[in-house]
Amino acid sequence: TGPLFADSKEIALKLFISINNKIPEGTQIYLDTPAINTNATDFAEKYGMVQVFETARMYTKTFPSIDTSKIFGVTTFELG
Repeated sequence: TGPLFADSKEIALKLFISINNKIPEGTQIYLDTPAINTNATDFAEKYGMVQVFETARMYTKTFPSIDTSKIFGVTTFELG
């Protein structure tokens, strides 16, 4: 699994489709979408993806100053 970062839902969708066109048909793919970005979860559902598990994001102090609207697929649980 790799990250999917994009400036818009349209760009993320193009990247997602491009990647999917390069893998063998029938290959299971996973997209760890952050629930806070509903554009990400919406297009995952549009392509027939279903929720397999859920995790919670936790911070020790304040929420980091990041634009979550540009995160469509997280990198790893350790990196977010």
